[in-house]
Amino acid sequence: MHKPVASAAAGRAAEAGRATAAQLAPSTPLATPLATSSPAPAPPAATKPAPPGLAEAQAAPPLPAAVPRVGSPGHSPAAPGRVGGPHSPPPRQPAKPVEFKTGDHVVYPTHGVGTVQGIESMSAAGHTLQVIVVTFDENRMTLRVPVNKAASSGLRKLATDGAMKDALDTLRGKARIKRTMWSRRAQEYEAKINSGDPVAIAEVVRDLHRNAGQPDQSFSERQIYEQAMDRLAAELAAIDRTDKVQATDKLLLHLKQG
Repeated sequence: MHKPVASAAAGRAAEAGRATAAQLAPSTPLATPLATSSPAPAPPAATKPAPPGLAEAQAAPPLPAAVPRVGSPGHSPAAPGRVGGPHSPPPRQPAKPVEFKTGDHVVYPTHGVGTVQGIESMSAAGHTLQVIVVTFDENRMTLRVPVNKAASSGLRKLATDGAMKDALDTLRGKARIKRTMWSRRAQEYEAKINSGDPVAIAEVVRDLHRNAGQPDQSFSERQIYEQAMDRLAAELAAIDRTDKVQATDKLLLHLKQG
């Protein structure tokens, strides 16, 4: 008799529990997660370029030089006839060819003073050349120099009065003898003699001249000294229109004044 009552009581208790659970549960349904797109990554921040290193600095092309505009304070126009700006040297003028006439006294470096006999035409290798005929009385020699090669060969007219004065002043100077072997000095002296320059020849005469009381010259020194003295006296005699003896006495007088 008591079992149905117990079952009914149990059923009511179960319903009461379910009602309480329904009251305690949230009234809103559970939200399902929505598919959302992730935010786009932010662009990287701009960074300043690092200063170039040594290798980059060397490899970088040079900056063009600033060219001042015409009329600006830093602009100076180039002089007319010059190329490259105001600091460029003026163009060299071509040397005028020296004209030689019959009867002129001339100097050839390796032979000394000679006389022009005239200008002749001669054939060589199928070509016609104009040559200057020069005779040297002491050597009894005749030299023919092409007209277009006269300057390069060293053929020249007699020294000017100023050049010969410089040579005479050189004789008054103090001898300058290098402390080197005689063979080397002899080569330098011979090169000066063969240059044909009166001042260079006067230096040889001055350095090898011996006054009274000085040691005697060796044979080779004496030869070079006499050769230089002969060349210088021959040109001085042609300039002064005297003979070689008087010219030699004049040179010795200047040597004694040194």
